[in-house]
Amino acid sequence: MKTSVPAVAVWGRTAPSHSITAVMITDDQQTIVTGSQEGQICLWDLSSDLQISSKEILFGHTASVTCLARARE
Repeated sequence: MKTSVPAVAVWGRTAPSHSITAVMITDDQQTIVTGSQEGQICLWDLSSDLQISSKEILFGHTASVTCLARARE
């Protein structure tokens, strides 16, 4: 059984801006990855009934994220 874990907001009352500049979907089509003009990468869960929910937001880039790529073995 898959357990859902809600995202935890650590930025206070207002979420940071996330002006999407890049989008990628994983091979299993269960996760959407977005990059933003503000330098963030967000992971989103995509359910089989096409419901999208936030999973994680990654901070640290000092420039816009303008492209995303999968790593291959």
